[in-house]
Amino acid sequence: MLGFLPEVPWPLGPSIGVFAVAGLITILGSIRLVALGDALADRTGWGEAVFGVVFFGVATGLSGIVMTAVTAANGHPELGYSNAVGGIAAQTTALALADAFYRRANLEHAAASPSNLLFGCLLIALLALALLGSYSPDVTVVGIHPVSVVIVACYLGGLRLIRRAGAEPMWQAVGTTETRPDVPQEHGALDRLGQSRLWARFVLVGAFVALSGWAVSLAAESVVETTGLTAGFTGGVLLGVVNALPEAVTAIAAVRRGAVTLAVAAVLGGNILDLLTLVVGDVAYRQGSIYHAAGTEDLFITTTGLLMTAILLGGLLVRQACGWGRLGFEGVLLLVTYAGMTAILAT
Repeated sequence: MLGFLPEVPWPLGPSIGVFAVAGLITILGSIRLVALGDALADRTGWGEAVFGVVFFGVATGLSGIVMTAVTAANGHPELGYSNAVGGIAAQTTALALADAFYRRANLEHAAASPSNLLFGCLLIALLALALLGSYSPDVTVVGIHPVSVVIVACYLGGLRLIRRAGAEPMWQAVGTTETRPDVPQEHGALDRLGQSRLWARFVLVGAFVALSGWAVSLAAESVVETTGLTAGFTGGVLLGVVNALPEAVTAIAAVRRGAVTLAVAAVLGGNILDLLTLVVGDVAYRQGSIYHAAGTEDLFITTTGLLMTAILLGGLLVRQACGWGRLGFEGVLLLVTYAGMTAILAT
């Protein structure tokens, strides 16, 4: 816990106050992160997709890592597990909200890129490994389940393959009048700063966002602990939504700047880091494997995350220019799927 914050649960009034103030800092910080990240993606040559997945994922996902580690270490592994996978479902839904802010065309049409598609495939593989861990033999080595090592290896290997594919793509999405390719752009005053100063500002703002997200999570934990809700609904929906706030704001802010590839990549990066959070939780949970501590609700949320990621990939491949309402078909399906998951967990 933060040293200057009292132990949870807090009274309802202070919890709401911390939630509001820290939430506002998270929103403002995430907006600033987009400007800095967009400039760094061009300056480093990584591109919006890779930079968004790797660095935005870390900057916006630190609070979720801490929450899962703390809850697992305190003997509540099911809450830590559902917090991680619940964030994946909530963040994927945030893309449908970001799509509503992009007026020109369907967001997935404009942001089609090989890197985002491959990162979506990587996320599906990692989610599948988490499920396989739950159904595999309940064995640990120095307190860690072997699937945690496989997940880390798959992530690192996937990054290497995707980075190579981005440098020498074997195929590309067909360009249309609404396609927004990831090309270097002008960034105003940020272009006059050195790369080291850009990195310093990015790290500093990311730290504020992470700390604010942690405070928001603690406030939300205090609220839900006084209501007697189940761990699946608490971690999968309420804390999942809270931990998705930085990624959601980042995606909307990126869309408003026209950095549509970065918007999708930021969400995919947050999702992948949330999945890697399970590895941290597995290390922190000393009574066994976090995958086998997961309950039926937790596995249900994980499977929903798989479905939602497949829907997102379908939208990126079909590239519907204009769909239902102001959203593509995938945006509507994401909203319906998340609403259905929430309703089932609430009953």
